[in-house]
Amino acid sequence: MITFNGVTKAYGNYRALSDISLNIRKGEMAFMTGPSGAGKTTLLKLIYLAERPDTGNIIIAGYNTATLKEKSVPFLRRNIGVVFQDFRLLHNKTVYDNIALALRIRGIAQGEIKNRVDNVLKLVGLRHKAEGYPLSLSGGESQRIAIARAVVGEPTVLLADEPTGNLDYDNSISIMDIFREINAKGTTIFIGTHNHDLFRNTGLRILKLNEGSLAGEGVG
Repeated sequence: MITFNGVTKAYGNYRALSDISLNIRKGEMAFMTGPSGAGKTTLLKLIYLAERPDTGNIIIAGYNTATLKEKSVPFLRRNIGVVFQDFRLLHNKTVYDNIALALRIRGIAQGEIKNRVDNVLKLVGLRHKAEGYPLSLSGGESQRIAIARAVVGEPTVLLADEPTGNLDYDNSISIMDIFREINAKGTTIFIGTHNHDLFRNTGLRILKLNEGSLAGEGVG
């Protein structure tokens, strides 16, 4: 589902990633860990094409990003949902509209949009917040809405960059329960985090980054 072959990415003289090769299988939930500056965010950016590698190639959901034409990038991105640490909700739009926006841009019928938004709000347990605004939400609620927004387009891949970095322990556990439910429905999930509590005793695969290199892998 996600394959890196000898991928390197540098910013000027700083090499963020060096000769990365890895594979995340279809339907897998896996974690990537390492200290701040290890390259986790850069690696995720390469997957959703916010950045391009300097060398090597990346295959995502059957697309080879090395040969992907610019006009095809939006089609690849429709296969990918992304959850960020800082939520990135639009404060001037309701919860419902934050989630529905991407579907409206794609021209999906209003009835289908309503059905999908209702379903993902139910998934994250916040249907009663649909007409509220982001500033009225707690941190945990904001992240659950961000997850709903990321999966409303029914992506095959869900990426999360430090998704519990701004949350307390109880909210972190709640977020991980939602990820497990999404994964159980077949979505491939790849989570970047420095929080070992998220994957401890999960039995899931852990990829370890250090100073831009893949330093090994293990099982949580």
